[in-house]
Amino acid sequence: MNIKSTPLYEALKKNREKEPISFHVPGHKYGQIYKGEDTGFLGLDATEISGLDDLHAPEGVIRQAQEQAADFFGSEETFFLVNGTTVGNMALLLTVCGPGDEIIVQRNCHKSVLNGIELAGAKPVFIAPEFEEDTSRYSRVTPSSIQKALDQYPESRAVFLTYPDYFGRAYPLREIASVVHSRDIPLLIDEAHGVHFHLGPPFPEPALKAGADAVVQSAHKMAPAMTMASYLHIKSCRVSSSRLRHYLQMLQSSSPSYPLMASLDLARDYLQQWSKEDRDTLVSFIKDVRTVFEHYPEHWRVLPVTPMDDTLKIVLEPETNTGFDVADVLEKQGLVPEMASTRQVLLVLGLEPYFSLANLKKQLAFVDNKLKKTENHATIKQDQISFPPIQTLEWSYSEMRDKPVVLMDWNEAEGQAAAEAIIPYPPGIPLVLKGERLSSTHIQAVHSLVEKGARFQNLDMATGVRVFKGE
Repeated sequence: MNIKSTPLYEALKKNREKEPISFHVPGHKYGQIYKGEDTGFLGLDATEISGLDDLHAPEGVIRQAQEQAADFFGSEETFFLVNGTTVGNMALLLTVCGPGDEIIVQRNCHKSVLNGIELAGAKPVFIAPEFEEDTSRYSRVTPSSIQKALDQYPESRAVFLTYPDYFGRAYPLREIASVVHSRDIPLLIDEAHGVHFHLGPPFPEPALKAGADAVVQSAHKMAPAMTMASYLHIKSCRVSSSRLRHYLQMLQSSSPSYPLMASLDLARDYLQQWSKEDRDTLVSFIKDVRTVFEHYPEHWRVLPVTPMDDTLKIVLEPETNTGFDVADVLEKQGLVPEMASTRQVLLVLGLEPYFSLANLKKQLAFVDNKLKKTENHATIKQDQISFPPIQTLEWSYSEMRDKPVVLMDWNEAEGQAAAEAIIPYPPGIPLVLKGERLSSTHIQAVHSLVEKGARFQNLDMATGVRVFKGE
């Protein structure tokens, strides 16, 4: 058992216990400005006063907390992020590539990766994951696909992959790392959904252990940290620590949230204190929860898990309704899913039991009754889109910046180049890339998703799509 140690959190508590009279920001004055309101979380919120250190030049408790995180995760250096994994992805991309540089990136990456490439002025070379029958998704990245991309684009400065995917599916990352390192370039990983992999089986191997040079993790997604709290780990001389620090200071707030940083300290401590008994309890709980959902085969199939799957993710594949229909009924009954697609519903569990199985059974009985009364869809249209194994864009991002843009009706958009990424959210993975030409399949998929209730991070979806004029 590790000795419990949360230096940053403890420093914030001690500061609050002094009952200081604040003549400094933030303006809530340790929560005292809100009369009659329960603002306990504000009591720990502070700024860079004596004893509380500075995220951008840590020498005290923040540095100590980051060093303890590096020791636990097995990195050479760990950075606390208060702008989410988004800012970590962007900072890494700015660190390893610049204008005109080629970088190999997974086609179904998060939008922050594409935004980082655009900021760097780099040229993305997209590789498409292979379709897997086990998942009914394009979820497998292979060493051979990385090798082919590197052979075709030998000047690539780095490889940036997502591991695991949103649904918790992993792939042979150790073998991929060997391929990438044979070119002496860095392997960068968006491990937003895999911070808990460091706990060992039954979870897949963590990216750092598999050989990644730099990894960004959303501590708030699968560990008990606050939203926007993430870690960035470096374990390689292929990534410049000094350049990374520069871009983190440039991109992150100069007034970082202390509660967010403290939650990273607490989340690391929670993971470090996790015991064999905790593991056994969780494994038993997951099995029981899956059994409860498997009791309704007329409504959905519960996808089985393999050693390449995160056991905290439960994927339902509806039999007759769409995933959006099932998710809607679940949510109205108080069982709120993480996300839905046409074909699947994703449920995300926590690292310990946090609800009653009896209550779950009771709620699902109501769901069962509701779905039996719902008009079923005899055939669920498959909105599956395949992508080229290796793909580039017609223009650089700097060239696209100067092109005129028009809003065009969807019925006239086929063959036009999209002036913005078209992004269903969640999961924030572009269906159409900025600069990619719209095909009839793209347009049909967008219409189908809108009809089924998908949400998009595009303002003009109802009236049309923004395209480059004259292209």
